[in-house]
Amino acid sequence: MTDWIWPGIVSSLALLVYYFTLFKSGMARLRFNVPAPSHDGPEEYLRYVRAHQNTLEHIVLFLPGLWLFSIAVSPVWAAVIGIIWPIGRFFYALGYYKSSDARRIPLYISMPSIYIFVLGSLIGFILKLF
Repeated sequence: MTDWIWPGIVSSLALLVYYFTLFKSGMARLRFNVPAPSHDGPEEYLRYVRAHQNTLEHIVLFLPGLWLFSIAVSPVWAAVIGIIWPIGRFFYALGYYKSSDARRIPLYISMPSIYIFVLGSLIGFILKLF
């Protein structure tokens, strides 16, 4: 059971980063006076919304990938590889809040873990067949 603690911690951190972007998006709505349900607002507001939406789009792949990789390969390796994602996404959001160009490097840092998880878990499960 103790091996599963590590992917659990990484999952919790990922959810906290997601909630951070949700909170910042909501605060931006108030700051820029954009009434719900509208998303029309100044570019600065839209960057907060996009940082949140993009994080949601990626977490849908990240979390199942993390757990599939944990089962198929190793929970410890999943946590080691996976910790990059919440750190990268946190800095992605902070960069996006400043400018759309400032999000690129953290985006490129956070994305490989998803590819590793999806492909690695597929290979790991296929190898378990033999």
